[in-house]
Amino acid sequence: MLKSQYTPDLIECGCDEAGRGCLAGAVFAAAVVLPKDYHNDTLNDSKQLTEKQRYTLREEIERDAIGWAVASVTAEEIDKTNILRASMHAMNLAIGKLDVTPDLLLIDGNRFYNESLIPFYTIVKGDGKYMSIAAASILAKTYRDDYMNDLHKEYPQYGWDRNKGYPTAAHYAALAQHGPSPVHRASFKLIKN
Repeated sequence: MLKSQYTPDLIECGCDEAGRGCLAGAVFAAAVVLPKDYHNDTLNDSKQLTEKQRYTLREEIERDAIGWAVASVTAEEIDKTNILRASMHAMNLAIGKLDVTPDLLLIDGNRFYNESLIPFYTIVKGDGKYMSIAAASILAKTYRDDYMNDLHKEYPQYGWDRNKGYPTAAHYAALAQHGPSPVHRASFKLIKN
């Protein structure tokens, strides 16, 4: 069962990203501040949920959260820096968009480049441990899926409505046949050996 808080007294913000391992498109991140002692039996790491559950939970999170925000960093920016930096920057952008200032950031993963003065903890597999990080994982994933579905209309040959830009066999086959699109990450390995 997920914990509602890391500490009892602080305003905590959970942060997570989506799309780090993709070959195309922006990386998305979300920041979520839930009420103290928040409870939701369905809330979990976005990867453990069905698409329908994620979208239902997105509505609940947006309704119940004290504050939430989503931000993204483009494929072009990813190529200029690197995916790790871009992911962290997207998290920082989301934190900066919040209407409420948290006392503590709970970051999914083992590293974080903090662009604020807010103290933080990195928590490996945090999206399966803390509600606020799980909520952030759901927002980041669903907003990125919406974005990839929109891009699919522009570039249907890559099957982004199904693979969301991840490196599947069909995605590599489409790259071999059509070459990369303007939103593919040029710094990534786009040809499967």
